[in-house]
Amino acid sequence: MIISPILPRIGQELGIDAAVLGTLVSAYSMMLALFAVISGPISDRIGRRRMLLLGTGVMAIALSLHVFVTNYASFLALRSLTGAAGGMLSGVAVSYIGDWFPYERRGWATGWVMSGSAFGQIIGIPLGIVMAGRWGFRAPFYMFAVTMAATFVIIWFRIPQPPVERHKAPLTVESAVRDYWAMLRRKEVALASLAYFMMYMGVSVYMVYFPSWLENDLGVTSAQIASIYLFGGVANVLAGPMAGHASDRVGRKRIILMSSCGLSILMLLTTPVVRSVWIAYPFFFMAMVLIAMRISPFSALLTSLDDKRRGSLMSLTVALSQVGFAVGAALSGPLYARVGYGSNTMLGAVAVLAMGLIVWVWVPEPSNGPRLGVAAVEAVERCARSGAST
Repeated sequence: MIISPILPRIGQELGIDAAVLGTLVSAYSMMLALFAVISGPISDRIGRRRMLLLGTGVMAIALSLHVFVTNYASFLALRSLTGAAGGMLSGVAVSYIGDWFPYERRGWATGWVMSGSAFGQIIGIPLGIVMAGRWGFRAPFYMFAVTMAATFVIIWFRIPQPPVERHKAPLTVESAVRDYWAMLRRKEVALASLAYFMMYMGVSVYMVYFPSWLENDLGVTSAQIASIYLFGGVANVLAGPMAGHASDRVGRKRIILMSSCGLSILMLLTTPVVRSVWIAYPFFFMAMVLIAMRISPFSALLTSLDDKRRGSLMSLTVALSQVGFAVGAALSGPLYARVGYGSNTMLGAVAVLAMGLIVWVWVPEPSNGPRLGVAAVEAVERCARSGAST
């Protein structure tokens, strides 16, 4: 997330045209998609914990290597390497939640885990923006390299391997392709993957050039953008766990559709309503609330579609989501440079609304999920913990 708010500074320091700056986001997303597809079947066999350690280790190294960025080509190469590390982490992290928690508690658990990203946004993104403004765009990546190394240490000492049975069959390219093809032949999996693609494409085409628009059209400073992102992080922390917990009770699809409709309307209102920096604060706050309201319930919903190949399934959907993010980022640059930011908001609104409708109409929700009472849910979780201890 640090790339978007510091894109103008990256362009200034490296002399990169605004129309192609979005490809720095696209390169990360495309490599994340590729390595998410590769890492999913591997994690089903070697375990989530080992894959988390590998991903955090590679990410720490890749971030520290940003010291060698001197031009567009070198930056693009390192964005690709960090994207590969992100691919090892993204699907595996959500699969880990699916392994540890019963379906009736996954919305709650996913919301809290995702709030970790929001806490990072509250602290890391504003601090990174300030650091980039004072010491150059490379400075935030050094800071994140240190935090990723600390994450590696935490996983090594504190995060156990989930008590699930691993696949015994040897992993080959043919078997991995066969598993993915078998999943995609199922209508609900294919449409859920399409929805994930649309969700991230809509967010990407809207968010990547939002800070640039604020700077260029409204004269917002980098310090103000940092505080706007801090505001949005607070919204994410508040909304993520609440939306996940609510979806455990009332159903995932209702929360997803409601938030998608609200976010689509909000996107369309951006350019006519946000005419000063003070309006940008509550507007961005609400946008982040609605984004967070979709992610936790949708991730929890996806974990129920295939229990035996959960790692492969989550990695597949994460991969397609990142392809969507990359497509959105690639489209957002030309749209912003040639038509204006209003075109970004319109395309984002259409993609977001399409995602909500796809989930509502075609993605099934387990009938017994939100109907279980709180006592039953807690009993299931106690049994799961007891089995893990045994």
